[in-house]
Amino acid sequence: MKILLVGEYSNVHATLALGLRELGHQVTVISNGDFFKDYPRDIDVTRKPGKLGGIRLMAKLYSLLPKLRGYDVVQLINPIFFELKAERLFWFYRYLRKHNKRVFLGAFGMDYYWTYACTYEKPLRYSDFNINDKVRTDAEATHYQSDWLGTTKEKLNKMIANDCDGIIAGLYEYWACYQLAFPQKTTFIPFPIRMPEHSTTDRADASRTIIFIGINRERSAYKGTDIMLRAAEDVQQKHPDKMQLVKVESVPFAEYQKLMEGSDAILDQLYAYTPSMNPLLAMSKGIICIGGGEPENYEIINETELRPIINVAPTYDSVFHELEQLVLHPNRIPELKRQSVEYVRKHHDYLKVAQEYVDFWS
Repeated sequence: MKILLVGEYSNVHATLALGLRELGHQVTVISNGDFFKDYPRDIDVTRKPGKLGGIRLMAKLYSLLPKLRGYDVVQLINPIFFELKAERLFWFYRYLRKHNKRVFLGAFGMDYYWTYACTYEKPLRYSDFNINDKVRTDAEATHYQSDWLGTTKEKLNKMIANDCDGIIAGLYEYWACYQLAFPQKTTFIPFPIRMPEHSTTDRADASRTIIFIGINRERSAYKGTDIMLRAAEDVQQKHPDKMQLVKVESVPFAEYQKLMEGSDAILDQLYAYTPSMNPLLAMSKGIICIGGGEPENYEIINETELRPIINVAPTYDSVFHELEQLVLHPNRIPELKRQSVEYVRKHHDYLKVAQEYVDFWS
């Protein structure tokens, strides 16, 4: 098949493209590299700052139109698939729809259905927008609510979701929200990970537990990184001889990958039910994920034996407790590392996942 992957989140499309090409398909990735993360792409459509940047991006996209037609499958990473205002994207979506055979929408992150369902329908016990029945009121949550609810973005998302040929969710959370509105059209496919050539369950420093945390300045409170960081710093202060904390802030993907090497565990996304791309990448390297490992995560992939994720409730106390227990009982680490590698190899291998996409698209 001839496949066009539009946009990027956390290396999903770039990794999926690798798998699809190995399966013999012709793939083009067009994206901005997910901003500062700078993931690989075939056609770069990064927007430069300011109004002039928007005009230049529009001009570039119009010049690229001949390269955006004639595909068997087009997949959009999100309703906002180019760095343009929502009102500009209706036309580009209709062009893609008209000049290609099939169009699919990714449910991989922030959009109207995720925001609305978590705010009002609450299918999850906790999320980026709710803790049980209580709606979160932190600045970032309310910003995204005002950005997606009752706006042109909502209209665009609804139009694409209703019109497209299918919707693929990459996490249990997104599936739970989209299947409420589109039960016949929505499927779950795990995120793709390319396993490293060598995964190790050995520890870089047997005398101390090395904990890694990546901080995105713009989304720290929203993703709960601020709470996880505070808990980690307090555990380190309490057990300075038993724990080392590695903090990395808003760096490109290639550098991020190198900096996590040798860690025993990664702290990631307090409000998640499931590990996303960064913790899955870490797990493939034998790094334990402390974050989202709810029962629903294992159920949706039919996993009954492996339990490699240290699941935390969305509270400071839960993170502090689980992290301290790991630091005080490092004998658990080798087995959790082994299970982490096995888990990713079993459920997220990029060739297996690519074939699942092909089956669904077909």
